[in-house]
Amino acid sequence: MLEVAQIREHKDAFVKALQKRNIDATALLDQVIAADETRRASQSQLDQVLADSNKFSKEIGILFKNGEAQKANLLKEKTAGLKEQSKGLQEQLNEASETLKNLLFTIPNIPHDSVPEGNTDEDNEEVFRKGDIPVLHDAAQPHWELAKKYDIIDFELGTKITGAGFPVYKGKGARLQRALISYFLDKNTAAGYTEYQVPHLVNEASGYGTGQLPDKEGQMYHVTEDDLYLIPTAEVPVTNMFRGDMIAASDLPITCTGYTPCFRREAGSYGAHVRGLNRLHQFDKVEIVRIEHPDNSAAALDGMVDHVKTILEELELPYRILRLCGGDLGFTAHLTYDFEVFSTAQDRWLEISSVSNFQTFQANRLKLRIKDKDGKKMLAHTLNGSALALPRVLAGILENCQTPEGIKIPKALVPYCGFEMID
Repeated sequence: MLEVAQIREHKDAFVKALQKRNIDATALLDQVIAADETRRASQSQLDQVLADSNKFSKEIGILFKNGEAQKANLLKEKTAGLKEQSKGLQEQLNEASETLKNLLFTIPNIPHDSVPEGNTDEDNEEVFRKGDIPVLHDAAQPHWELAKKYDIIDFELGTKITGAGFPVYKGKGARLQRALISYFLDKNTAAGYTEYQVPHLVNEASGYGTGQLPDKEGQMYHVTEDDLYLIPTAEVPVTNMFRGDMIAASDLPITCTGYTPCFRREAGSYGAHVRGLNRLHQFDKVEIVRIEHPDNSAAALDGMVDHVKTILEELELPYRILRLCGGDLGFTAHLTYDFEVFSTAQDRWLEISSVSNFQTFQANRLKLRIKDKDGKKMLAHTLNGSALALPRVLAGILENCQTPEGIKIPKALVPYCGFEMID
């Protein structure tokens, strides 16, 4: 959530920046400023009425003490009127504050200066590429055919149990999933991230805290009776662990990692680009989250990108990194780098990670602040990234590592899964 003071001071700059998202925010920012003026006026009036009421209350006590009951009773009548007035002003203030908050919830984050202009993922900017794209044998197949051939993923059984987008992993497929989770967590903890096991359902406040609500409400599974939401990513519960906290600057950075299943309702579509593991309603992911001082968040983002690079290189997968354009940038993100693995069997790039800096956008919603050693208070910067999302990593391994004899497991994973081939 953007800060009102910043909107008031830099409105024209914010309008220009949001044009990268293909949004004309002029009218919306004007509404925010007007709503804030109404809120400030209501607060000022309420403060004055409460000050007068407190003043009269003290005077009443003195008058009664001095035996001037008649004057005291006259002031009591005035204070009764002030109480009614303050009640109305408090309701007016609450309404103005709610209006302002709801307006702010509709405004996305300001893109970083380096974010390229553009409307779709075709306008994203490639900034790095590494790894040779393998040449596969003539009988090479996409992962959904390999899954059936080697009996390691059963998509039909998942549809029987739940519906499309909920696969069942079997035998070596299940073991490879478990191996990837353990490998990712070990890589993250070795890099200094503290592992957490967090709830898979969150309350509404948590959804608003990290920005999934109200923006992504239609994509989240809602348990209506308990008013809880199944998490779309571990980012939500992990980041919300620090909601409302005041963190000493000396305790930064805070670095967290966690594995969770993730649940996402997405509009149905058809074709090879969403077949098999390419798009699921339930999938596994290991996440990394950082709470940083504003002075260090840019360097922290670069460090997260380098960390994900090392994982993909150990997995021996060809990958590239994209800087997302304004039209493809997530609602809460200030700057995002997407990692994509090349699927030789599908002849296309598959997104397997997003690493983002949100700057103060989430922290303002979370009321997550830092206190410097000199006592200065400021909003923290939050960052998160996938390290990594399993479905498309698994698809990349199955497709790129297939041979006529079977699927050769990357060396880094063999100690975790206990086998070298799926055959």
